[in-house]
Amino acid sequence: MAELRGALIGCGFFAVNQMHGWRDIDGASIVAICDRDPERLRIVGDQFGIERRYGDAAAMFAGETLDFVDIATTVGSHRPLVEMAAANRVPVICQKPFAPSLADAKAMVKACADAGVPLMVHENFRWQSPIQAVRAVVDGGDIGRPFFGRISFRSAYDVFSGQPYLATGKRFIIEDLGIHILDVARFLLGDVLSLTARTARVNPAIAGEDVATMLMDHEGGATSVVDCSYATKLATEPFPETLIELDGTDGTIRLAQGYRLTVTGRSGTSVTDVSPPLLSWASRPWHNIQESVAAIQKHWVDCLAAGKEPATTGADNLKTFALVEAAYAGAASRQPVRINELLK
Repeated sequence: MAELRGALIGCGFFAVNQMHGWRDIDGASIVAICDRDPERLRIVGDQFGIERRYGDAAAMFAGETLDFVDIATTVGSHRPLVEMAAANRVPVICQKPFAPSLADAKAMVKACADAGVPLMVHENFRWQSPIQAVRAVVDGGDIGRPFFGRISFRSAYDVFSGQPYLATGKRFIIEDLGIHILDVARFLLGDVLSLTARTARVNPAIAGEDVATMLMDHEGGATSVVDCSYATKLATEPFPETLIELDGTDGTIRLAQGYRLTVTGRSGTSVTDVSPPLLSWASRPWHNIQESVAAIQKHWVDCLAAGKEPATTGADNLKTFALVEAAYAGAASRQPVRINELLK
């Protein structure tokens, strides 16, 4: 099969990870990049040897023959760029947050469906190898049917130094981080019926919430607690680890700090180190996220080659996006929110 020709739109903070991932993947390469900032375009283009550089996405679509586009811009530009890709019949990966609103997200999914164009949301947390290891235990049945889960991300890491815009938005931790943790809960325990949320702003220097706690009822009968904080100072900083507790009818799973996976089930108790690999271009402590970027991109290439839908299609991600909207609505009303009502 001929190598897939891709383009990257957006050359900011996180896009460098995506470029490293694409460089390492067999079967695809980035042949063009696009950014409205000439300096960012120059830096990324020079670092990765990309000669074809555009300051305008429409010009790039007109000037290139592409098999896919990877959109790594901020959320406000996602809908017009996804719709532009759909109009040009180019399969598209879109960074999260997927859209500014659920209505925008639904419109983006519809545009790609109408055009017959694959759409995947870059929802990479579920692709971290420790989280994949947890899912493998669940699928193996050693703990029986999961009935309770806690998926936790608590840290005091300064995320604002690298992404200062995060401090200025009225929405922060649920939209930026919680969306990943909510998706992991869906990945491990299934879709959600209802959600109850509480939020707080501990850091007075930011505009949005930096603490969120969410209680969810899953369709299969399980209950989960998803808790996120960027205001939690610990003796050993866990960033950027997601910690997981699952209780099943026949046992338990604990993914603890330091990537220590303890499984107590039908076959006894096992303790495993599920640390993610440190890729050649990765750096600690970001290496678990960097590895997941490469993993989801490989999944995308494999799906395009096989003509299969990726795990995190735009349509699937609407169910995660709805949890984000439900969390903000529920925090404001202090009442449970039914998820199906948002997806209508």
